[in-house]
Amino acid sequence: MLRPWSDAVSATSAVLNELRRWPDVEAPGLVAVDAADRLILDESAGARASAQSGDVVVIGDAYGALTIGAAFAGATGVRVHIDALNGERALAANAERTGLSDNYRALPLEADLVRGARIVLLRLPRSLDGLRDIAGLIAAHADPAVVVIAGGRLKHMSLSMNTILSEFFGKLDITHARQKSRVLLAREPHNGRDPEPAAARVEGLEVRAFGGVFAGAHLDIGTRLLLDTLPEHLEGGTANDPLIDLACGTGIVGAWLATRHPNFHVYACDQSATAVKSARATMTANGIDARVEVWQDDALTTRASASASLIALNPPFHSGAAMTDLLAPRLFADAARVLRPGGQLWCVWNSSLNYRRQLERIVGPTQQVARNAKFTVTVSTRR
Repeated sequence: MLRPWSDAVSATSAVLNELRRWPDVEAPGLVAVDAADRLILDESAGARASAQSGDVVVIGDAYGALTIGAAFAGATGVRVHIDALNGERALAANAERTGLSDNYRALPLEADLVRGARIVLLRLPRSLDGLRDIAGLIAAHADPAVVVIAGGRLKHMSLSMNTILSEFFGKLDITHARQKSRVLLAREPHNGRDPEPAAARVEGLEVRAFGGVFAGAHLDIGTRLLLDTLPEHLEGGTANDPLIDLACGTGIVGAWLATRHPNFHVYACDQSATAVKSARATMTANGIDARVEVWQDDALTTRASASASLIALNPPFHSGAAMTDLLAPRLFADAARVLRPGGQLWCVWNSSLNYRRQLERIVGPTQQVARNAKFTVTVSTRR
C-alpha cells in the first residue's frame, strides 16, 4: 500500500540517511546519497503514487538511493540496472538492511529492463554516448506513455544531454534547480533503438565500445604507453595461469596480449557491466574469444591466491562522479594476493598520483619502466 505523500517524503528521507556505499570505498566526502537522488525522488513522487507493480524502472542508481526510496514509498516489482558491480552489491546490502530486498530485481541494460515501463528514474550518466544508449533503449521498449525523470548534479550536466534526450523523446521539460541539482522530464518516446557498440581499428585491433565505457573505441594515452613497454617474452599464459587484464575497459590490453601471443590464454575483468560487454565484443571481433575469458568482478575476487604470473593494470581514479585515490590501492592489494612469488604487476598511472611507494609496500620491489609528460609505467615484482 502506498504511503501518504507527506509521510512518505519524511520517512523516505530518514531511510536514505542510513544508506551506505559498502562494499565500495567509504571515506569523508564520498556519499551514498546526494541532492540529485533526493530531487529525482521528489519530482517523481506524483507519478509513482499511482504506479502498479512493474511500472517503475531505475537506471544508474549509484548505491541504491532511487530504488530504496521508490520501494520504501510503496513501489513493487522495480526493475533496476546499475553498471558498477559494487553499486549493485551496495544496493543489495542496503535493501537487506531496510527489508526491501523483495521489491526489486537487477537486470542488464537490455530490452527486458524497460519493456512496458511507465516511469523511469534515471541518474544521468556523465557519458553522452552512455545516455544515448539508455535513451534509445527506453524509447524502443517502454510504454508509449512513459515519463523519464532524469537528474544529476549541475556540474555534470550539459545542454548536450537535452539534445540527446530530444533525439528520442518528443517532449522535454526542465525543472528548477535545487541544491545544485536539476531534473529533466522526457515524454513521448520515438525513434528508439537497441544499443550497438562503436567500432574502431586501433593498433591493429578491432575495438568495440558501448556507450559509457572508459575511453570509448579509442586508445587512451596511458594505455598506449603501457602497451609500448610490455615485454615481448612473458611468463604464464596457460589455461591455469592466464595473463590478466585487470580493470580491462574495452579489453584493449587483453586483446593486444592475446593477438601477439597466439598460444596464450588471457583473463580480463572489470566491475563495469558496460566494460565487460564491450570487452567481450572486442574479443569476438578479433577472433580470440576462445582464449580470452571476460568477467565482471570486483578486483580479482574470483581468482585464486598465488596463481598468476602477470597482471596488467590501468587503475581507475573515479568512484562514480567523484575523483579518489582510494581505488588503486584496493586493486594493488588484490593483485598482490593473486600474483605468485616472482609474478609481476605492470601498471600505468598518472604521474601526479605517485603510486610507486604504495606499489613497493603492497606488492613488492617496483621499477619505473617508462614515463612521459603525464603517465608513468612501473613493474612490481611480488615478494
